[in-house]
Amino acid sequence: MKFRSVSNPVTSTPSGVTPPKRMSMRVAEWLLDSPRLGDSPSVKHLAGRLLKQPAREGVVAAQSRLGQLMCRECGNARDRRIGQDLLRQAARAGDDRARRALGEIED
Repeated sequence: MKFRSVSNPVTSTPSGVTPPKRMSMRVAEWLLDSPRLGDSPSVKHLAGRLLKQPAREGVVAAQSRLGQLMCRECGNARDRRIGQDLLRQAARAGDDRARRALGEIED
């Protein structure tokens, strides 16, 4: 008797499905907003890495948070400049937090 290979729709993943893009952003925001975790440099680094892809894809909230993080926490001028560019993009899109942060930085 021959057995046919039948793909199980429960275990197989369709090729066109991508994981939720907002999940990494939610985790990053939770890490940064957590009172204990948000102060750790390694947690800030992880949150920055989680925010990078959504910010590249144009998610305004991710651009704003990553820009603020880079401007406040990075020691070199290149990262601060990139952070300011992200804040400018978010401010142009209408993000009030980014406008305020940009105003504080440029004053």
